[in-house]
Amino acid sequence: MKSFLYPAGLFSILIVLTSCATRNPEKDLHKALKGEPYDAIIVPGIPYPYENGQWHPVMKIRVYWSEYLYKKGIAKNIIYSGSAVYSPYVESKVMALYGEALGIPRENIFEETKAEHSTENLYYSYKMAQKLGFKRIALATDPYQDGLLRRFGKKLKLEIAYIPIVFDTLKKINMTDPVIKDSTALVSDFISLTERESFWKRWKGTLGKNINYNEE
Repeated sequence: MKSFLYPAGLFSILIVLTSCATRNPEKDLHKALKGEPYDAIIVPGIPYPYENGQWHPVMKIRVYWSEYLYKKGIAKNIIYSGSAVYSPYVESKVMALYGEALGIPRENIFEETKAEHSTENLYYSYKMAQKLGFKRIALATDPYQDGLLRRFGKKLKLEIAYIPIVFDTLKKINMTDPVIKDSTALVSDFISLTERESFWKRWKGTLGKNINYNEE
């Protein structure tokens, strides 16, 4: 499968995402380290594979950040979010496989498989967390996506915290590429979102306007 983002090294992407951030992730992390652990963190997905059967560098840093937060005791559970949107692999299931391969216990991993847009990642995972009885919830993603979703979360008045990736911390981690059985995340009758929805409907989805907020 061809890549859907410009070819770049992992830390080149980190630099780009850092330059897009408008907040100070270190302060959010420091606050999280000093407070009580979160019952769950939400980690949005990104299409898989990137190229040559590998996970996307952005998916990689998001999963490794979730592992860091779990092993530091900042998060008790992780909700990976994402459907099969632009590729036939369910993003949340792929991330869950990687998370488990990195040593996160399976019983602490949850999969939200409905979301097809970032706004839906946040909203559907937040609702899942509430149904699971989780009270303290946080979003854990890269600073660029964090900035976009903070505005959406504020608009909906979601009781959620934000712990964007701190790249200086992530650089200290030996980030390998575990082998996973990705066939378990494969959808046999997959149809890409671009074939199922018009551009304008996809744009509405990006803004969170395809969500049925009255649905339980």
